[in-house]
Amino acid sequence: MQVAVIGAGAVGCYYGGLLLRAGHDVTFVGRPVHVDAINTNGLLLDLKTFKGHLPARAAIDTTSLDSPDLVLVCVKSADTEQAGRALAGRLRPDASVLSLQNGVDNAQRLSAVIGQAVIPAVVYVGSEMAGPGHIRHHGGGDLAIGRSLASEALAQALEAAGVHTTISHDIEVTLWSKLVINCAFNALSAVADISYGPMLEVDGAKDVVTRAVQEGIAVARASGVSLPDDLLANILNIPNMMPRQKSSTAQDLARGKPSEIDFLNGHVVRKGAELGIPTPTNHALQVMVKLAERSKALPA
Repeated sequence: MQVAVIGAGAVGCYYGGLLLRAGHDVTFVGRPVHVDAINTNGLLLDLKTFKGHLPARAAIDTTSLDSPDLVLVCVKSADTEQAGRALAGRLRPDASVLSLQNGVDNAQRLSAVIGQAVIPAVVYVGSEMAGPGHIRHHGGGDLAIGRSLASEALAQALEAAGVHTTISHDIEVTLWSKLVINCAFNALSAVADISYGPMLEVDGAKDVVTRAVQEGIAVARASGVSLPDDLLANILNIPNMMPRQKSSTAQDLARGKPSEIDFLNGHVVRKGAELGIPTPTNHALQVMVKLAERSKALPA
C-alpha cells in the first residue's frame, strides 16, 4: 500500500514503521527535526526484537503526497481540523483514513473537514521519540478499529505487519474506555514526571485514580455508552503491565509541547457539566496540567 502518516511522532512512527518494515511504501509528515533525520538516515525503528534504520520518505506538509491508499492521522487532538484541511481535496474517495488519536470525537471532527468517512481507532502502545527520527517501543501495540467496508482488509494488512488488530463491535465503548484510562494516568504522570509503576506506590495516588475513573464511567454511561463493570480493576492493573511507561502528556510537558489534557480529563469535565454530573477529580487533574504548562511557558 501507499501509506501516509500525518503526525510523525511516537504513535505515527511506530505504526508507520511497522508497515514500512512489512514492505509498504510509507511517507511520514511531521516536524522538520524528524523529517530531516528520516530523509537522511531513514527511520530508526527501535523494538525489543529489532533495531535498525529503514529507508523512508518524509515531508513537512502534505503537498507531496501521492494519492495514498491508507492515511494514518496521528496528530494531537487540538490539531485535528488543521490536519483535515491539509488533507482535504488530496485523497481518493476510496482511500482509507484511520484516526489513531486520543479522545473520543476526532474521527467525526476529521470527517467533517475532509468530507469523507474516517475510521476511529484506539491505540494501545507505549512508545516515544527517543531522538530525531528514532522511535523506541516500550510495550503494547494493539489496535482496535471501528467497523467499515475497508476494516477487514485493513486489519489483515496490519496483522501481517505485526500489529494485532481487532474490529470493535462497539467502537464508542472502546473509545470511552481508552479515554478513561488516559484520565486515570496521564495527568498524574505528567505533573510528577513519573512512570506508572512508582506513581501508584505514592500514598493516595490510587484513590485519585479510582475517583477519576469513577467520574469518567458515570459521564460515559450518562452519554449512552455502557462501559464494562471490570474497567476500574483493569485500569488499576496497567501499572503492573507497563511500570516504566510515562504518559503521552508527561512526554508533551517534558518537551515543552502543549498537552491534550483538554481533550482527555477536560472532555469528561465538559460532558459532565452538560449532563449535570460532578467531575471534581478530573477538573483538578486538568487544572494541574494547565498549571504545569503555564509554569513551563513562563520565563525563569
